[in-house]
Amino acid sequence: EEALHRLSQYLDSALLSNHPMVTIIHGKGTGALRDGVKVALKKHPQVERFEYSAANAGGDGSTVVYFK
Repeated sequence: EEALHRLSQYLDSALLSNHPMVTIIHGKGTGALRDGVKVALKKHPQVERFEYSAANAGGDGSTVVYFK
């Protein structure tokens, strides 16, 4: 819950700073946080698309988010 609130604040800050994309590091672990991030990104109106980072940049332990 707290992590998803911080994610929302981070995305808002990135958008206000006119970043075209950001990387979210959520780790691998059990996958619960990664899944929560995916759900939140699907609902966010300013997210155009997102994908896992390249294998040499974290793989499925981080997600690259592209804004509209």
